[in-house]
Amino acid sequence: MAKPFHVIVIGAGTGGMCLAHGLKQAGISVAVYERDRTRSDGLYGYRVGINPDGSRALHQCLPQDLYDTFVATCARGPRYFNMLDERLNEVLSLRLRDEADAVNSEKSVSRMTLRQVLLTGVEDIVHFGKTFERYETNPDGAVTAFFADGTSATGDLLVAADGTRSRVRRQYLPHAKVVSSGIISVGAKVALTEQTRELLPPKIRYGISTIFAPKGYFGILHVMEFPWGTDGKVKSGIGGTDAELIEQWPGLLYDNTHDYINWGFAASTKRFGEDVTRLRGEDLVERVRQMTPNWAPVFHTLLDHTDLSTAVVIDQATSEPIPAWTTTNVTLLGDAIHTMTPGRGVGANTALRDAALLTRRLTDARDGKLSLLDAVRRYETRMIDYGFKAVLDSRKQQSGDNPVHKPVIGRLVLAGMRTGMRVANHLPPFKKKMTDNLYRYRGAERDDE
Repeated sequence: MAKPFHVIVIGAGTGGMCLAHGLKQAGISVAVYERDRTRSDGLYGYRVGINPDGSRALHQCLPQDLYDTFVATCARGPRYFNMLDERLNEVLSLRLRDEADAVNSEKSVSRMTLRQVLLTGVEDIVHFGKTFERYETNPDGAVTAFFADGTSATGDLLVAADGTRSRVRRQYLPHAKVVSSGIISVGAKVALTEQTRELLPPKIRYGISTIFAPKGYFGILHVMEFPWGTDGKVKSGIGGTDAELIEQWPGLLYDNTHDYINWGFAASTKRFGEDVTRLRGEDLVERVRQMTPNWAPVFHTLLDHTDLSTAVVIDQATSEPIPAWTTTNVTLLGDAIHTMTPGRGVGANTALRDAALLTRRLTDARDGKLSLLDAVRRYETRMIDYGFKAVLDSRKQQSGDNPVHKPVIGRLVLAGMRTGMRVANHLPPFKKKMTDNLYRYRGAERDDE
């Protein structure tokens, strides 16, 4: 058995908390420092898709009962992946698999719900109200993190899990840049009621729908239905085991998630205008309305019913991949090192994959199979490879430089894409191949080391 070591995690986001659970399960000393003041601070209500990579990471790192709670609190899974035009006409629709496997399957969860799951059972190691300012490496090889409130924390390894604007990264790898992708997105929620539910045809209501429109405009629609109602009580018809898990789950006390329709809209920055990032609420939704005059009336009706307090604008960022660096007792995971656009929907899953991989390598160090630095080096070598590949893949999908945003060539690209999709929509063998490729990319058939 190697000498015990202590890990400091900066940031209680998805990757940082998955790592904290994994290390606690492995008997490795760990503490998390989070700038939010409470576990319910911040806006975490939007959907995130957890693919098989992410599910396996959570299953590895979380106690079994908490993983079961995670599965029980996910929204109803999508049945279709739809590609639509701006009138919401079907261009291509893929029937998704009916997944019985609780681990190797696709899941939909609210970010707030996932946050509450990950903050359950680790209350003793998470320290809120801690804004990281800087770190220092000590003569004995330890590392000390300093916080804005004048306190500090010392450990053998510091892990940056503090997101896209990581202060740790800015100090540790100042040459690792995060830049604008040239795409701005707007998203919001519409309460799911009998009235709003009936606005959507069945395939859209029970699927994830992407909208490809002229000028490079892009939209998304997804309905999130949870096992509990607006009163916070478990809905009827939920299985006994799941109902018991949800009712006893402390995170439900802090979760603000009720059934909703999530809509999103994205375009190149130049299409929005320079002032869009300053807009809020009604003004932000109105800007989307002005940009989509020829979109389906149903889309505009959803804008009319939007909860304006949920409207948010994001200048999508992306990392610039860098070569491997010299390993020290500071490392990074998730958006702190490989921020990516939502183009392939794997950002959160890659952070979870990081957390599981780092947990395994640090467990090797715990067991004396590797030194601490060797464990970190092996983690970084693998993470840098798949992490920056995901960054480049996502940039191809959503970048202001994509030809689809060009005035003339963009129309040709869109027409060609729609024609190809419509042809594929009438060829079942080709649709099956597309579905299989979708699952393969999202980790359904990957056996990660």
